[in-house]
Amino acid sequence: MGIQGMELCAMAVVIMLFIAVLKQFGILEPMSMEDTSDSDLELSSIRHQPEGLEQLQELTKFTKKELQSLYRGFKNVRRCQPFHWVSLVSPLTDASMYAHFLFNAFDVDRNGAICFENFVVGLSILLRGTVHEKLNWAFNLYDINKDGYITKEEMLAIMKSIYNMMGRYTYPIVRDDAPIEHVEKFFQKMDRNRDGVVTIEEFLETCQKDENIMSSMQLFENVI
Repeated sequence: MGIQGMELCAMAVVIMLFIAVLKQFGILEPMSMEDTSDSDLELSSIRHQPEGLEQLQELTKFTKKELQSLYRGFKNVRRCQPFHWVSLVSPLTDASMYAHFLFNAFDVDRNGAICFENFVVGLSILLRGTVHEKLNWAFNLYDINKDGYITKEEMLAIMKSIYNMMGRYTYPIVRDDAPIEHVEKFFQKMDRNRDGVVTIEEFLETCQKDENIMSSMQLFENVI
C-alpha cells in the first residue's frame, strides 16, 4: 500500500468490510411489502429512537423503505457482541481491535451502546454523505479519545488493527514495520506545523488538496 490514498485506507476498509457484513446479514436487501407495516410500527415505538420514520429521514439520506429494511437487519445483528460480527467476513484474521474502533466511531453518545439512530446516521454519512462529512467521519475514527487531535499513538493503533484484520494472507506479505512506516508518512503529509499532532483543520486541508483522496470519496456512492 503506497502513500497515495494511504491517509484514508482505514476509511476505505471500514466501508468495504462494513458493506460486506451488512449484505451478509441481509441488512441491505430489499424489503418485501408485507414487512412494511410491522417495521413502521416498531420504528415509531422503539425506545431510544425518534418518534417516526420522518425524523430519521431528516437525519439521513435514506428513504422510508430503506430505513425499514435497515432496521429489520439491525434487529438481527444487535443480538451479537457489538461489531464483533465483523470477524465473520474474515474469520482467519484478528478483527477484534478493528471492531472496537468501528464501534467507537458509531457510538457518538459515548455511552457504550449504539442505537438505531446512531447506526443509520453513521451509515448515511459513509454511503451518501458529502466529502466534508466523510472526511470528518474519518477524522473521528482516527481520533480515538475524541480530544480533537490525532496522535501518532492513535494512528498506529488504527493501522495495526487494519493489518491484523488483513492477516498474513495478503500478497505481497505485509512487513511487520509497515504500520509504523505508514504512520510516519501520514504525519509527514498531515502535520503541517510539525507539532506532533494532526488537527481537523490540517486533516481537511490536506485531504481536500489531494486528488486521489477526493476521488476515493466517491467510490462507495449508490451502494444501496
